[in-house]
Amino acid sequence: MLKSILFMLACLVFVAATPVKSGYDIGDVVADFKLKNVTGKSVSLADYKNSKGLIVVFDCNTCPYSKAYNERIIALNKKYAPQGYPLVAIQPNDPAQSPGDSFEEMIKQAEKKKYEFPYLLDETQVVSRAFGATNTPHTFVLKNEGGTFKVAYIGAIDDSSRDAAGAKKKYVEEAIEALLSGKDFPTLRTKAVGCSIKWKNA
Repeated sequence: MLKSILFMLACLVFVAATPVKSGYDIGDVVADFKLKNVTGKSVSLADYKNSKGLIVVFDCNTCPYSKAYNERIIALNKKYAPQGYPLVAIQPNDPAQSPGDSFEEMIKQAEKKKYEFPYLLDETQVVSRAFGATNTPHTFVLKNEGGTFKVAYIGAIDDSSRDAAGAKKKYVEEAIEALLSGKDFPTLRTKAVGCSIKWKNA
């Protein structure tokens, strides 16, 4: 009896000490998702089955870092969508905590900036948690392998969060160029710099 109790306690300690995986890692398969676009229509990962891959950016209206990266995000889509890597922006913040990120404000932002890419609302925050997004902006480059999307890069867009002209390392561009040329990645993961996501109160 004592041995059984000690064994159970040891198992509990092991479980407690084992870190719980949070979000996708490099090489992980991304589950399909469907979120509402500012146009009112839903957009899913499966809609991009004919693309070489996808740039997924967790972004918002209000974060100063998002504002600083806004033109760079627009530029990424313009440059790489024609090459098979379109961009999708996902707004993860709880509008109750950040009214400037409400669906209505998202529509205004997309119209003002003339977004040519989907700007999706993750109302339940399920997709944001599945990816392991922590900040805005937080970027994931996905590659399409026979209809299955796998994570190829996670992190920042570049190494200059405030000033585009000061960027010396353009991580997302380097990742996509490597994918297009079939070369090894210079960097697989970097730290996403930005505002913390405003999660719903439990």
